[in-house]
Amino acid sequence: MKQGLSQNKPVAKVEKIYIEYKGDSVEARRLTVSSMIPIEIARAWTNVQTPELLQFVAKGMIKFKSVDGEGFPKKWQEGQTYGAKMRVFGFIPFGGIHYLNIVKIDSANYQISTKEWDKSAKVWNHDVRMEAIGTDSIYYADSIEIYGGFMTGFITAFAKLFYKHRQKRWQIVARENLEFGK
Repeated sequence: MKQGLSQNKPVAKVEKIYIEYKGDSVEARRLTVSSMIPIEIARAWTNVQTPELLQFVAKGMIKFKSVDGEGFPKKWQEGQTYGAKMRVFGFIPFGGIHYLNIVKIDSANYQISTKEWDKSAKVWNHDVRMEAIGTDSIYYADSIEIYGGFMTGFITAFAKLFYKHRQKRWQIVARENLEFGK
């Protein structure tokens, strides 16, 4: 069992880091939220590659609306950048257009990496990682590098709540055997 994880409850850790932003070294944060989820890794992997899952796990905290007239695709595509308007709690606009570039989808290692940004969160580099724990459970981790200038602390605090919420919603996906992207 991964250290500090029990009863499928998300565990969060925030670290101060330095990253490069527009040629300068800036103080940022790395947020890591992890949990055990009672789901087969193949089903979790299929789900995590879909915008539909993102909408489900974000529900109640953030609603994403594609700025593309055709909406989001059925499945994320490596190398593509998607734009979305975000509404906190479903109705409060935040950050202008949020851009999400899918940098890597690594099926062999169950990892997805994105580079994201908007007016408030200048850097939002997100890595999703999964590991099988036996045949019917996974270790799931979201790791995000966050930089938003003077708002970095506020954005990180909100992100911590958001990713804990997402991972609790993942428990519903597992319990109810939900499948997305069909």
